[in-house]
Amino acid sequence: MPKNKRPLPRTSNNPREPDNASLAQELADLALAIAEREEAPGFGAASEREEELLATVRKLLRKKRDEALYEAIEVARYTDPEACRLLRGRIEEEAATLRLRREDGNRGKGGAVEYEIDAFLIPLFVRTQGGLRAADTFQDAQAFETLANSFHPAGLESAAGKMVLVQHAYDLAEIDHVSYSTLQEMLREAAASLLEKRLQPAPTIEASIRGWTGERFAPDESALELRFLLGFSLKRTDDPFYAVPADEEGADAWYAAREERYRAWTFQVAPLVRRLLARDPDAVHVDFLYQDLFYGAKEQGVSELSTLGVLSEVARTLAAKDLEPDRVHAAVAPLDAGEHIVLRVNLYALDGGRPWGSVETPVDLAADLGSEMDNLCDALLSLGLEGVSVAEGFSEDGHPEGAEPYQPG
Repeated sequence: MPKNKRPLPRTSNNPREPDNASLAQELADLALAIAEREEAPGFGAASEREEELLATVRKLLRKKRDEALYEAIEVARYTDPEACRLLRGRIEEEAATLRLRREDGNRGKGGAVEYEIDAFLIPLFVRTQGGLRAADTFQDAQAFETLANSFHPAGLESAAGKMVLVQHAYDLAEIDHVSYSTLQEMLREAAASLLEKRLQPAPTIEASIRGWTGERFAPDESALELRFLLGFSLKRTDDPFYAVPADEEGADAWYAAREERYRAWTFQVAPLVRRLLARDPDAVHVDFLYQDLFYGAKEQGVSELSTLGVLSEVARTLAAKDLEPDRVHAAVAPLDAGEHIVLRVNLYALDGGRPWGSVETPVDLAADLGSEMDNLCDALLSLGLEGVSVAEGFSEDGHPEGAEPYQPG
C-alpha cells in the first residue's frame, strides 16, 4: 500500500503586502459605509464594519504603515466629510493608545493583567514680552517634580494608575513631527518604564524633543505662543475610575465633574508652570486648554490659535479705522477655495455701506462646517461687536447674501 505523500507547503496567491493605495481605499470605503450606516454588500453589519476598521488600523500601526493611514484620510477627505472625520478620529485615538498584557505573579495561576497606556497633551497659550527662551525653561527641578506628582491628588488620574510627564514644553512643529507609528513607539517606551518601576531607555521620546522653531520676537514685543505638555498615563483596563457611564445623562455628568477637577487643578499648578517656562515667573501669563489625547489636544490648540489670529486681525482693523467694537457689525460666510474652505469675516459700520475690512481663515474640507461657523461667531461676539450675521456668501461689492442674525447656542 503506498505511503501517504507529504503535503506540499501552502503558497499564497498574493505573497506581497497590499500597496498603500489599496489599503487607503479599503479604509476609506469602510469609513464611508459606517458613516452612511448602509448594509453595503461585502461589509456586513455596522458593528462588524467597526471591528474590521479598528482591526485594520491596529494592524497598520503595528506594521508602521503610516503612509497608508495618512493616504486613507486624504481619500476620505475628498469622498465624504463625515467619513473622513470618523476615520481620522479612529486612527488618531488608536495611535494615541496602546493595550498590553502583563503576567501577574500575584495571581496564583499566572493570570495576565490587561493595561492601557495613553499619550495626552495639555495645550498652553503663553503670553510674554519678547517670547519664551528655550534655555530658560525647566530649570526648576522642584517645580517639575511637584507638577508631575499633582495629577493623582487632583483627581485627574486613578490612585492605582501611573503616569509620567516629559520634561519639555513642545512647540507645534515638534508635535507635528510625531507620526502615528512614532507615537506608538513612544507609548511602548513609557510603558516599559512605568511597568518596570525604573527608568528604561527612551530614545524615541528623547528624539521627539527636536527644539523650537518658528517665530522670533523682539525684546519689547508682546508674544503669544502655543506650547504643549506631553504625558503618558498607564492604567488597568478594569480600573473603575475611568469607567464612563453608559447613559447619556450619566456620561455628561461624569465629564462635567472631570472638567471641573481639571479647572481647579489648572489654578493650583499655574504658578508651577510659569516657574518652568521662565526664570522670571511673574513675566509669564499662561492659559490652559483642556487636556485630551495627543491628536485631539493638538487640534484643539491649533483651532484656538487660528481663532485668536482672526480676532487679533479684526481688532487691528478696528483700531486702524478708529472704530469702537459696539459700532461694528460682522457677517461670516463660507467660501470655496478649491483645496479647502475659507470663512470670510466682513466688517460693516452700522449705517451700512461697503465693508470696512475683511479677514479670512481656512477650514479643512472634512471639518464640521456648522461647528466651525459657531465657534468663529461666538469668538467675534466676545470682542463686543454690535452683532454677527451668518451669510450664504457675499456679492461682488461685499454685501452679505442670505444673511441671518447669529444666535448663540
